[in-house]
Amino acid sequence: MLMNKKVIILGGGLGGLFTGALLAREGYQVTVIEKNKTIGGGLQMFSRHGIDFETGMHMLGGLRPGGSIRKICEYLGIVSQLDIKPTDHDCMDSITYLSDGMTYRIPEGRENFIAYLAQHFPHQASQIKAYVDKVYELSEEVDLFYLRHEDGNIFNHSEMFMWPANELIAHFIDDERLRDLLAYMNPMYGGVENHTPAFVHALINVLYINGTDRFAGGSQQLAYALAKVITNHGGEVKKGEKVKRVVVDADKQVERIITNKGNEYVGDAYVASFHPCALLEVIDDEAFSKAYKNRIMNAPNSYSTFSVFISFKPESFPYINHTCYFQDDYGSVWKHSDYDAVTWPRGFMYMTSPEHNQGKWASKMIINSIMKFDQVEQWRDTTTGKRGEDYEHWKQEHITKVLQRLEQLQPGIGECIDHVTASSPLTIRDYYNVKDGANYGFRKDCKNIALTQLSVFTKVKNLFLTGQCINLHGICGVPLTAINTVEAIERSHDIIDRINNHYQSLNKT
Repeated sequence: MLMNKKVIILGGGLGGLFTGALLAREGYQVTVIEKNKTIGGGLQMFSRHGIDFETGMHMLGGLRPGGSIRKICEYLGIVSQLDIKPTDHDCMDSITYLSDGMTYRIPEGRENFIAYLAQHFPHQASQIKAYVDKVYELSEEVDLFYLRHEDGNIFNHSEMFMWPANELIAHFIDDERLRDLLAYMNPMYGGVENHTPAFVHALINVLYINGTDRFAGGSQQLAYALAKVITNHGGEVKKGEKVKRVVVDADKQVERIITNKGNEYVGDAYVASFHPCALLEVIDDEAFSKAYKNRIMNAPNSYSTFSVFISFKPESFPYINHTCYFQDDYGSVWKHSDYDAVTWPRGFMYMTSPEHNQGKWASKMIINSIMKFDQVEQWRDTTTGKRGEDYEHWKQEHITKVLQRLEQLQPGIGECIDHVTASSPLTIRDYYNVKDGANYGFRKDCKNIALTQLSVFTKVKNLFLTGQCINLHGICGVPLTAINTVEAIERSHDIIDRINNHYQSLNKT
């Protein structure tokens, strides 16, 4: 256990805030340093024409009673501060194929999920059940997913655990259309054919099949709630201050942090919660070996996103209480990132985000289309608001393409639109400080899992890692990784027991 219990966290995104909140709750003195004027990373929101839009955290899993993330939030005492709206029980997601006009309305709940798909694919009924059973079995192999103690050996798993996700589906399912449908959540984890491990596919699917929710009023509320835990326990959250240098001494320990404002921060332990490639840009060269730095720089990153943000005219477009997906045709779900100017977008996700006390009418819509960074490579060296007329023209062309597709899916929606804006992979890169605008950090690759499976420990003795590049991304993976980071700092595995015991005591009362 550290003697002075002072921890400096680099980055105030989801990973940094959860790690900081847990450490503060454990009695550590925490300082979070965030480069943006707004904390939260993927929880950040922005305002256009009086409408607040989420930038990254649109759907929530694990927050239902008994869920792992619910238990963590209860331990931190923030559940009452969150306005959570469940999606429709009988339709958590809809998937429309333009090729045949078919829309599938996927219900939540394991048995409901099986029964619905068996109704549409009766010749695959037994295979569907076997597939879902296997997905849940694979999730059980990840102890941390259920807040159980783990041995930390990712190679100590069943054979199918590291299969490619598409091969897992094909092993059980014969129908090509159903194979495609079962992979519809690919945009939620950066799914890539023959590379994404089956366990990633399993964890995300189980998370959402068990029930999905949304933030009513936006995702920023979670960032504020976590920051409040830190400050209420005597910590600090520094906004608008960028880490300029991580100074490492001759004994391979971080000596201090220097920011762009000339401030210096000294602690007993340091946690980097931004992309490891961004860490390499600010840490002293001698901190890591050449091999380690090459590994990080050459690790494959997940693809990025082109997002369109729509504000509606008052009482013009109905609120949809589930997430909508569209695809051109069956067989393309693994190929959304492979396109040209003619075929883009082959598919996208769209949703009407809820407000507090959401009524019948939607105020806004967010549309996310997969996009590789090479589409904006020519503007790599530009900054926000200074990318030039060519970029703005390119962006408008892509907005038009998305809206044309949307009109096919929701005829007449164009008449409901008041304002439209968009963001590209460059926006994600600059606001989240992630290499090439990678949505989910490093891309997990079943063919070389060790390449992208970083430890929370580093060769710098008092420097630890957290965030979506370490284990899993998103509302589930990042808080669970924060537990790993806290355990590493404490040299103890007691925090899982404390979280579970706290939740049990709440249920008894």
